[in-house]
Amino acid sequence: MVLHPKAKVRVAGQEVTFCCKASGTPVPKKYYWYHNGTMLERKVHRYGSRLTLRGLAPEQAGTYHCKASTEAGAIKSAPAQLTVLGENGGQQSCKPEPEPSLVELPSECPQDATGSRYYNVGRCPPAPCAGGPGDRSGCGAEAGRCCGVRRMEMREIPCAGSLLPIKVVAECGCGPCAQPRVLVQGRVTAADTGEPLRFGQIFLGGKKVGFTGYKGSFTIEVPPDTQRLVVRFVDRQQRFVDAIKVLPFNRRGSAVYQEVKMLRKKEPVELDGNRSNAIPLGEASGREPVGELILPAGAFLRPSGEVFKGTVKASVTFLDPRDLATASAASSDLSFANAEGEIVPLRTYGMFAVDFREGESGAALQTGPVEVRMDAGQVWMPEHLQKMMLWSLNPKTGLWEEEGVLRPAGGSRGKREERTFLVGNLEIRERRLFNLDVPEDRRCFVKVRAYSNEKFNPYEQLEGVVISLINLEPQPGYPANPRAWGRFDSVVTGPNGACLPAFCDSQRPDAYSAYVTATLGGEELEAVASSPKLNPNAVGVSQPYLGKLGYRRLDHDDPNLKKTAFQINVAKPDPNNVDETNGPIYPYRSLEECEEAPVSANHLRFYRVEVDKYEYNVVPFKESDLTSWTGDYLSWWPNPQEFRACFIKVQIEGPQEYMVRSRNVGGSHPRTRGQLYGLRDTRSVRDMLLENTSGACVEFKCSGMLFDQSLVDRTLVSIIPQGSCQRTAVNSLLREYLNRHPPVAENNHTAAFTMLAPVDPLGHNYGIYTVTDQNPRLAKEIAIGRCFDGTSDGFSREMKADTGTAVTFTCQERPAGRESFFQRLLTAPAEA
Repeated sequence: MVLHPKAKVRVAGQEVTFCCKASGTPVPKKYYWYHNGTMLERKVHRYGSRLTLRGLAPEQAGTYHCKASTEAGAIKSAPAQLTVLGENGGQQSCKPEPEPSLVELPSECPQDATGSRYYNVGRCPPAPCAGGPGDRSGCGAEAGRCCGVRRMEMREIPCAGSLLPIKVVAECGCGPCAQPRVLVQGRVTAADTGEPLRFGQIFLGGKKVGFTGYKGSFTIEVPPDTQRLVVRFVDRQQRFVDAIKVLPFNRRGSAVYQEVKMLRKKEPVELDGNRSNAIPLGEASGREPVGELILPAGAFLRPSGEVFKGTVKASVTFLDPRDLATASAASSDLSFANAEGEIVPLRTYGMFAVDFREGESGAALQTGPVEVRMDAGQVWMPEHLQKMMLWSLNPKTGLWEEEGVLRPAGGSRGKREERTFLVGNLEIRERRLFNLDVPEDRRCFVKVRAYSNEKFNPYEQLEGVVISLINLEPQPGYPANPRAWGRFDSVVTGPNGACLPAFCDSQRPDAYSAYVTATLGGEELEAVASSPKLNPNAVGVSQPYLGKLGYRRLDHDDPNLKKTAFQINVAKPDPNNVDETNGPIYPYRSLEECEEAPVSANHLRFYRVEVDKYEYNVVPFKESDLTSWTGDYLSWWPNPQEFRACFIKVQIEGPQEYMVRSRNVGGSHPRTRGQLYGLRDTRSVRDMLLENTSGACVEFKCSGMLFDQSLVDRTLVSIIPQGSCQRTAVNSLLREYLNRHPPVAENNHTAAFTMLAPVDPLGHNYGIYTVTDQNPRLAKEIAIGRCFDGTSDGFSREMKADTGTAVTFTCQERPAGRESFFQRLLTAPAEA
């Protein structure tokens, strides 16, 4: 499906056109349209690949999708939502009153009557607005109108003797939709050694779109209307099997970070093309092979069809699901299109990549019919023996396509005589990646949410987190020791979490288990603990269903293991048991219910481990939702297309860890001079190699153009550690730079450091770390990693406090009863 119908909003009485287009061989000419799953009559609506509905009535609202079919198969489009508003205007898709949206105020601000320090700043939901009466744009890109901020108001909140400015949304209205760039970034490395894929080729569909960098990094801009992002990474030196990945992305804009693993090709063996040959599949690490590839004499062919009888260099690389570490290196997302055109999952028993070449010239060879034999003893679910098939991967769609059926046959030679084999045939032509799989129809969805901290506040959920779920087949009685993995899926969290497909079973809760992880910008998030005591309120699932799911964090039995994954039994909910009808597992047909479930419903959780960190922006902005950006002179990030993160490294000599604040105000721009942009508080992190020394990487607002892109503002940044601290050193290169670029900020208080922030991205020699990216979170993560490391290109999570530092403070324990400068700044800022 190359063109999917798009969501539309119309007023009753208007008309709407939906379009779709499929490609294939032969070219699809038959299209069918469905409303809420029911096929529309072709004679009544006279549709082909486009569907036009005139004089819309409210009952025509709902989802629309199309299906294209030929004798070769069928494919369905993604559904598009049609909203029909009443003609009298009583219904509005964009109400003027903003929805509630809470931000946390700094710790020195008083709590309200309920004991909360959260303040409602309002938000406008990014809902589409109704098209105008003449809006008949059919299949072209419909930029459309969306709900957004029409007016903001400045308010002041009394906080510790001063007034804290804050901007709140006063009114919403319709305007042009934001067109955020959708990116996927990441790194491609070898699954075995971690070496980067240097300058590997990147293909989207059949088209080359770029190369990986020296360290294996890549950035892909997702084309508009993409539903499945199928990317092929190719090693030009042919050391690795081509990696064909279906990468998740965030449709609402910004970048998602992915670690891509490539499988190293097996060393080639020399075969005689005149003789019959057998190559075992999956004999590594002392296990019995899953099967073997039988190549009869004369099977090798040149592309012209001529039989090749010389020496063949044969490399057959088997990806063995009995080894859990191989899941990340598997290709595609193990899906195929069924006869109805739906994309449905497969359960793998192993994949193999083949590379046959002429011994002397190295030219690629194909084969005529060859035989694949699979050991039936390796299939532990007896119902799968009847459904086992051979598949090949279509590198353009990322979908597996049927090559043949595997049928039981008699025993084999030698020591394996008593074994039963499943036997199938295939020919190896252009496609080089094959799979031993069964379609599995016992399917469910698992609801997972990610939070910014361990408080699990509904309004502090994280978007853009990649949640990955690996389906495991446990050994009966040994839930922590699975026999094999069966498939994997990755989904990006939206404003209401994520729903991950998983195999499940209603008869045996432990027939399938799931291993779940979460990453944000390459950083792993933490799962909720399951020992020493399981707390249902923290996990997010109520008893007794939680007990049936057998929730265990990875470190359940061994505290040395990581805390960043959990395992559950995917027990299909019993519709007759009220305890199991509220999540976190949903039947496969209840995807909508899962996606729209309220935050009070059962769900599984990850959270970000914050090192005591606090951020306050005068103009509220949710970094995980780029549509919440507002153009304002006081916006922390002035440009929603690219985000520049700036950090300063502070070294602290003192017996404990200290909070360090950056206070950021307008410095040189006439519209913002003296006005607050925001605050950042960060606790210093102890250096494990240095006694009584810690370091803090403190974010500050970068200097540069403000949102009108006309004048530069050099932010006036004050760095203030909490405690009885004295500034004892400033990086000499940074001091020289600031002196050469006046005006120079006064530094007449020894308990703080003040500067007009540099416009240039200076780097580690100055103790300043600057990273620009299309995703604010990712820019900050990379900058923090470099700052901890004290280099301009490294990455560390361990603080090296005396490397690449900008300013040093010496702090001591304060005599009882004496206030620090930090505290005086909070209680009497004018005097301080």
